[in-house]
Amino acid sequence: MRLDIEKESKPGEHWSETVAQQVKKIFPNSPTYTTAAGISPSGVVHFGNFRDVITSYAVYLQLKSQGLNAKFIFSWDNFDRLRKVPAGVPENFSQYIGMPLSAIPSPKEGYSSYAEYFQKPFEEAMKELSIDLEYRYQTDEYKSGRYDEFIFLALKKRKEIAKILLSLMTEKGKQEGGIVEAEYIENYYPISVYSHFTGKDSTKVLSFDGKSSITYHCIESNKTETIDLSRDRIVKLAWKVDWPMRWGVENIVFEPGGHDHASPGGSFDVSSVIAKEIFGIKEPIFAEYKFVGIQGGGVKMSGSKGNAISPTELLEIYEPTLLKWLYMRKNPSQAFSLAFDTEIYRQYDEFDKGVSLPEESMALKLSKNPKYNNPIPFKQAVALGQITQWNEEKIKHLISDLGVNYDEKSIQVRLPRAKNWLEKYNPEEVIKLLDVINVSYIVTLDEKTKEQIKKLKKELTKEYSSIKELELLVYSIPKDPTKTDKENAPAQKEFFKHIYNLLIGRDAGPRLSTFLWAVDREKVLKLLNI
Repeated sequence: MRLDIEKESKPGEHWSETVAQQVKKIFPNSPTYTTAAGISPSGVVHFGNFRDVITSYAVYLQLKSQGLNAKFIFSWDNFDRLRKVPAGVPENFSQYIGMPLSAIPSPKEGYSSYAEYFQKPFEEAMKELSIDLEYRYQTDEYKSGRYDEFIFLALKKRKEIAKILLSLMTEKGKQEGGIVEAEYIENYYPISVYSHFTGKDSTKVLSFDGKSSITYHCIESNKTETIDLSRDRIVKLAWKVDWPMRWGVENIVFEPGGHDHASPGGSFDVSSVIAKEIFGIKEPIFAEYKFVGIQGGGVKMSGSKGNAISPTELLEIYEPTLLKWLYMRKNPSQAFSLAFDTEIYRQYDEFDKGVSLPEESMALKLSKNPKYNNPIPFKQAVALGQITQWNEEKIKHLISDLGVNYDEKSIQVRLPRAKNWLEKYNPEEVIKLLDVINVSYIVTLDEKTKEQIKKLKKELTKEYSSIKELELLVYSIPKDPTKTDKENAPAQKEFFKHIYNLLIGRDAGPRLSTFLWAVDREKVLKLLNI
């Protein structure tokens, strides 16, 4: 059953509540309510994929909170074939195209296979996010014989499956594929075979004995073999047959999918018919989710194209609870972007501020808000972090001096993320002292300004230990005692501009008194040596 969550949601109702109500309606008195998600570890598992996980996970949490026996399973489709070599993997891995992902060696040492190389970072990220998943490794599931009964049934009903597939194809699709219906039905087999001779799926099934044996031809080796599938488990069901088979085995009540699965006549539509007519299974509730973009570029994340942001990388700038909240607050049918620019300031601020809408309150509840007393704003963590060279003790002293009482735990959590955000994704925003004296700027200064700078340099050799003292100093040097504060402001602003240019090569920067207190005083004195 397709569910339009946005259309079905009631005012003030979180989307996970909408889905949970429909699940209970369609599957009343189910002994276990199982939600599912799954990904093929063919490349970097990115946080566009994460929407598959978080959508199903939120529904699982909702069902569980209502006292139901719920479970959440996640399938690693590591018995899928390698289709192409993704960015970041050596080109010589093209020799493994057609082999199961779990049978290919890892691109790097320390992993048992190509599949594990991409699975492990994602699994570690799930631990950091406190998301408990019941994993299904599809190679193990196929090899265990758990799916044998369904594989044999699909083979026995192969012609019926072929007719279903044809009925959901467009005439244009049939013409472009050069499909002759009678031949297609006669020759169709709903499995791919990983050849004993090459390990690849460049094979053609020649016959099925009606029980458990098939004969196949290996195209690469030009060899033919007859095998008993109850012993030689080297076949995999075609995706649109595999998916409904798993619905039946796992008793799935809800599973979301992206646009590629949700399109009319696509995977879900075909799989639903096969579930009912071939396996006698009720399809789960299905909801389409939109993919997640990257702020500023509008790029869809893709592991194969090399522009994917991995779970580990994303958690370097987002704290786990915020990340979960960003996904859970949005209806899955709504697109949104992750922010690698200053938009992240707003996201953190909104999270810290809390919400008043009931549906957003539920999102906070599901994401397990850490409940900081007074969290340090992310923008403040970036600003204070870089001027103190990310020294946590200096930051605490600075915050105390400024009369602000930020939650210490929030400082510990956000400071390293602020550093990563700034240095890894926004290096152009980094503020640091120049390495050498800005001679080209000095020659533009008049004598009065030079004298003011020399005075500041001389004063900084003295013991100015507090920000307040330094603030009085920097404002007093360009101040004319015969003028009002308002009249002095332009000259003070101009003086600050000159100091910033000599220290960091810019017209503006952090609050000057704070900056002078926090940075290396000896280096400042060298840069002010005009």
